Amino acid sequence: MLEDQTAVGANPADDTGKTTVYFDGSCPLCAAEIRHYRSRKGSDALCFVDVSVPEAETGADLTVSSAMRRLHVRLADGHLVSGAAAFAAIWSTLPGFRAIAWLARRPGVLAVLEIGYRAFLPVRPAFSKVAEWLGARPTDADTSKL
Repeated sequence: MLEDQTAVGANPADDTGKTTVYFDGSCPLCAAEIRHYRSRKGSDALCFVDVSVPEAETGADLTVSSAMRRLHVRLADGHLVSGAAAFAAIWSTLPGFRAIAWLARRPGVLAVLEIGYRAFLPVRPAFSKVAEWLGARPTDADTSKL
């Protein structure tokens, strides 16, 4: 089931009506988190694009370089969000996370989460190494193609 939901090199316009998640599959921590989201009920409403593969398509308003540096989500209406807002968009799509999404969207909360996310980004490589030592693995592009 997980493989069917990952669109390596997918064209974002191909999944009209779906929220598209752009993630760094070469990051063990990021890949583990995306695997967790893909395993959840409701994840079929999301299209996952591993931007670490050469054939990844992100759309004219998002470079692969930018997508590798922070989480981005293209909403079903085409609007692109990143960082804490991207997580909130994912959470609002997955039934088990909707309460967290609601909380994140309370006045001021998303701004605080964004500050935390920006503080996390410089240490992400170290956390990713720890995650790898604990067994997390990068996405295997050969098994994640549609």
